[in-house]
Amino acid sequence: MSSQVRGGTRWKRFALVMVPSVVATAAVGVGLAQGALAASFSVSGQSFKVRTDKLEGEDFVQYGSVAVGKDLEGNKAAHAVAVSGFSSATITNMCQSVVTPKVPFINKSISLKLNAGTDPDNPVKATNLYLDVAQLDADAEFENIDIGVAAGSLRKENRPNSIGIQPGTQANGAGFAQRADRAVLTDVKQTAWATTAGTFYII
Repeated sequence: MSSQVRGGTRWKRFALVMVPSVVATAAVGVGLAQGALAASFSVSGQSFKVRTDKLEGEDFVQYGSVAVGKDLEGNKAAHAVAVSGFSSATITNMCQSVVTPKVPFINKSISLKLNAGTDPDNPVKATNLYLDVAQLDADAEFENIDIGVAAGSLRKENRPNSIGIQPGTQANGAGFAQRADRAVLTDVKQTAWATTAGTFYII
């Protein structure tokens, strides 16, 4: 890790499964699974993979949370995740894929694949983007990064477009988080449980 003159930090290989304290995450997970806490929606019983050449985002935030839903057998399930958020982002050459096993009636597995932003001049564009990530591997560069911020204090007063914990979801406001004015991730490989955005523009 090295500091740059413009206040950036580059991590050559940014391998991440960021979760705050195990006890706090477990407590939130149990609460969500039992219906004691509200979540924005119930996640499917399958994670999915996303690869992209480059993601450039403004007002980066990251904190620990839980994605709750049911597994493919219909049982309640909760997954510890690192939520990565951006007030706005552009994504170049995105590939999203998921394998759905034993599809009813045909009893076979089906692979679903989405490619977007393959033209560098027309990347995917998103606002208020939140990614519930189980694992992330990428080259990363951050500008003006703060590590160890309380999740409930992620918003920056001097940046009117900055974001905090995703509205409508639950996270420990006193838990570990980090933020940066800008983040550039390249050669991104991630396993995620959910993606939400205010707008998501694909050509």
